[in-house]
Amino acid sequence: MDELSLQKVPYFFMVDFLAQNVEIFKEKEIEKSGLLIDFQNFSSLKKQHELPEKIVWKSFPETLESFKSGFDKVQKNIRFGNSYLVNYTRKTKIETNLTLEEIFYHSSAKYKVFYKDFFVFFSPETFVKIIDGKIFTYPMKGTIDASLENAAEILRNDKKEKAEHYTVVDLLRNDLSVVADNVKVDKFQYIDFIKTKQKDLYAMSSEISGILKPEYNGKIGSIMEKILPAGSILGAPKPKTLEIILDAEGYDRGYYTGVCGWFDGKNLDSCVMIRFIEKEGDALYFKSGGGITHMSRLEDEYQEMKNKIYVPIH
Repeated sequence: MDELSLQKVPYFFMVDFLAQNVEIFKEKEIEKSGLLIDFQNFSSLKKQHELPEKIVWKSFPETLESFKSGFDKVQKNIRFGNSYLVNYTRKTKIETNLTLEEIFYHSSAKYKVFYKDFFVFFSPETFVKIIDGKIFTYPMKGTIDASLENAAEILRNDKKEKAEHYTVVDLLRNDLSVVADNVKVDKFQYIDFIKTKQKDLYAMSSEISGILKPEYNGKIGSIMEKILPAGSILGAPKPKTLEIILDAEGYDRGYYTGVCGWFDGKNLDSCVMIRFIEKEGDALYFKSGGGITHMSRLEDEYQEMKNKIYVPIH
């Protein structure tokens, strides 16, 4: 990645959650690799698909008791002081008459990728942008059902969601400080509206920026190596929280909650791979979750995990 970015060669990359698999595609390799990409500044869309007249969408979440076993492990570690924020995720079987490719074409999202009939995601969350030597990140933490009265205000003032958001902003500020100088929070706790067929949501974000240190200029690979995994889908502190996640979740996240990005030869736009559907054999699984703090209530977190099992087709 460093070599290509220093040569100013455009490419697309994907890094899985544990940074064990990194895939890199130069612009001309994208189409033959089975990738479809739709970012704000780059798209490989070739054709449109007609949607079925009636969309079938069913999810089969695990029981509350099953969710609770990992949740309790997380809470025990938080009580022991091993972590103060853990992003706990689950995989849920779904059934739909849509193909992964149809979901890709018809979903509304800032970032969409379809890969080889293996997975599709439609992410609202930017990871980092690099524009003219400046690096930006936009941690998204905290969601609420938008149909509730005064939902945006409730989200902004909810103690648990606020604590989670403060933690992730602080974590990402520290992460950026490894590769950048003059790091500062430009915008704090702004609200995004996410429209979907199942349920409309509000999500809370902030904007943090810094000026890349000279030794990282043009070195996209080195930057990613320093700041991955993304703090918003891991928690804090990072190393111990990763141990807790691997023990509590009991499944392989794979590319879910990894990061992918498009480098255009000068600037970078990247996203966190969330809102993620993966094919295993003939079955489809939706991976979703949320941040757990000492204030988290089991039923609320279980509901949040289920709320995120949606496709933004409307």
